[in-house]
Amino acid sequence: MRGADPRVVLGLHQSRHERRLLTGALDLGVTALDTSTNYLDFHSHQILMRTAGDLLPKFTVSTKVGYFPGPGGVEHSLEPGRLHAAVEQAVEELGREPELVFLHNPEHSLREAAPHNRDVLAQACAALDNAAAKGLCAAWGVASWDVSPLLSLIDTAAPRPSVLMVRAGLLVGARTLDTADALIKAWVLGDGEVWGMSPFGGSTSAPVWARIDPCVFLRDGSRLSRVQAAFRAAYHLPRVDSIAVGTDDPAHLGELVGALADEVEDRTIQEYRSLLRDRSRGQPA
Repeated sequence: MRGADPRVVLGLHQSRHERRLLTGALDLGVTALDTSTNYLDFHSHQILMRTAGDLLPKFTVSTKVGYFPGPGGVEHSLEPGRLHAAVEQAVEELGREPELVFLHNPEHSLREAAPHNRDVLAQACAALDNAAAKGLCAAWGVASWDVSPLLSLIDTAAPRPSVLMVRAGLLVGARTLDTADALIKAWVLGDGEVWGMSPFGGSTSAPVWARIDPCVFLRDGSRLSRVQAAFRAAYHLPRVDSIAVGTDDPAHLGELVGALADEVEDRTIQEYRSLLRDRSRGQPA
């Protein structure tokens, strides 16, 4: 059974990387930081070091590799040598070995790699496993926006990720949720090894959050705002232990941390997922 102690991870996607955000996170007890080599136009690591290098030792840091600057803009690659070099560069830019390095959206390249995509994924996983074995990071994982291509490509002989990060929340479709569950099972991931991301589908100000009341998923939802309730419910859609959430407002981060005090009604979550499955039958995921 997972998720007994949910955790908030401060995600830096679209963040300005301001020092006040990091100090605010630490004041709230948020000590996990998630970034990527390609955030802030491939300057996230350098800006973190420049604005808050003295604070980074107080965080566990995860980053991601897979996107690279290219002649036509941003390009994606699962070439093992490039991935290994990207991890080395991350260590140099951060001034430390990150606790976790994710293979970033491998599905971006896997569709183009068919019919050899199983081998391509296995080799990419081996490259990150090798980086961890060399001490360039404490562990490695897979962060996937679209998990649908991954399940059929798992090679049980290939290295297994320590962490899987997937989309989570009320806006995630039934097939994506079911595929994430199957992927978690196939990789035998347990406590602390499944993370969620994008719990609001990109924005807390989207019209959908004014039309639905996520408080129905909680045991005492009357104490929380709709945004807080949606965030708390996201830990069960699918079942994740941590959620990486982005904000530049320490007060908003504090509201989300406060939502963790409530409990989710598992029965309501299961009924909701059943409704999602019924609605998605015969429809694209």
